[in-house]
Amino acid sequence: MTAIGEQATAAGRAIEYDSFRLIDEEAGPHDYTEAQWPLVRRLIHASADFDFNGLTAFHPDAIEAGLAAARKGGTPIIADVEMIRAGLSVPRLDHFGMSARCFISDPDVIERAWAEDGTRATHAMRKAHRQGGLDGAIVGIGNAPTALLETLRLIREENARPALVIGMPVGFVSAAESKARLMEIETVPWISIRGRKGGSTLVVAAVHALLALAGARRGGEAGHGRDGR
Repeated sequence: MTAIGEQATAAGRAIEYDSFRLIDEEAGPHDYTEAQWPLVRRLIHASADFDFNGLTAFHPDAIEAGLAAARKGGTPIIADVEMIRAGLSVPRLDHFGMSARCFISDPDVIERAWAEDGTRATHAMRKAHRQGGLDGAIVGIGNAPTALLETLRLIREENARPALVIGMPVGFVSAAESKARLMEIETVPWISIRGRKGGSTLVVAAVHALLALAGARRGGEAGHGRDGR
């Protein structure tokens, strides 16, 4: 059977394995741990950008927190934009009983954003918190710095406690600054990228890397993929 995180066909797996081999060869030495590197490699694989070997940053507990959230079963993923939901593999999520939610297009979120002259991303995170959706969740932010800034406010001021924040918003206004603030947080584990680079594709790659690692820890058929080595 196919390991969690692998391509479904032999041809697809061969291409993916060759890609990972080339990344390992071209990346050369790095300072990441054995558990962190498969995630960094996934970011490089998704973007063909070797700058992520160095730009990617981890809270000390990030990998273990992500794996524990996946293995727990039923852990929600709260996304800032629908692009993340669209990119996540449903079979991979189903394997751990997980699902992804995004509130940014909800009518009440849009109405509040208009009424308060704020961003939909900010109010989407507020709605997630009101519903108890942030606590214990994996929060994935790849597009909207205001979603990350609001998540940080909720952590600091309203005691929101996600299991893990994958904060990788891309852009020029507040993107680098919001990620720098995330990297100051000690109470909640996080994975982020220094500077302006980021994006929803990278959040998806990070989640898939964590699910592959979690599958490998479970053993059996999930333990034979290169992602889980």
